[in-house]
Amino acid sequence: MRKVLVAEDEVSIREFIVINLERAGYTVQQADDGAQALRLFEAQGGDFDVVILDIMMPHVNGLEVCKALRAQNSNIGIIMLTAKTQEMDKVTGLLMGADDYVTKPFSPSELMARVDVLYRRVEMGKAGVQQTADERVCGEFTLDLRGRTLKKNGTPIELTQVEFQMMEYFFDNPGAALSRADILRCVWGADYYGEEKIVDVNVRRLRMKLEDDASAPRHLQTVWGVGYRWQG
Repeated sequence: MRKVLVAEDEVSIREFIVINLERAGYTVQQADDGAQALRLFEAQGGDFDVVILDIMMPHVNGLEVCKALRAQNSNIGIIMLTAKTQEMDKVTGLLMGADDYVTKPFSPSELMARVDVLYRRVEMGKAGVQQTADERVCGEFTLDLRGRTLKKNGTPIELTQVEFQMMEYFFDNPGAALSRADILRCVWGADYYGEEKIVDVNVRRLRMKLEDDASAPRHLQTVWGVGYRWQG
């Protein structure tokens, strides 16, 4: 069963989202504020594939909900709903563990494309990935393709599904300068509607997890004017 939790305090927007999700075959639970979203998540034992969170909600805002859910589940897909004026909130949401964001107003096709891509990624994470080799080793890092985990000197590093796919792409292309467009196309898909800045924010998040000093990265390096390079 494809289960989605929608938390949005504006009734018209929430109903619009729910109708389109149900038409696409998703089972939907809905909340009108962040506190209710957290209660529903707990009551369902976290049994959701994707969560859609509005940032500006009463009682507990979407950023706080995102942080709480990500702390409980690294595999769940999280999409933030933002206004055009909430530029910094987009970045904050991604740094707190969101996988993607959609800017209001949005079309049904845009939202459903994002949800479908994220749902497939989550399902891939649950099922594991069948590869010709189960592990890829690069310096002090080991990427387990079957278990979808990353270790640094034997110590596990918890990654979201987006972060894992980014690391897989980097490990497949060690030392190569990969453009933001290439990373976006490989990880988010050719039909992704969003902006390339989502790559930059996820790189910042990865650096905080992987590097000894995130402000002076040795492994995940910036290639100015191009994108990023992985050095083991």
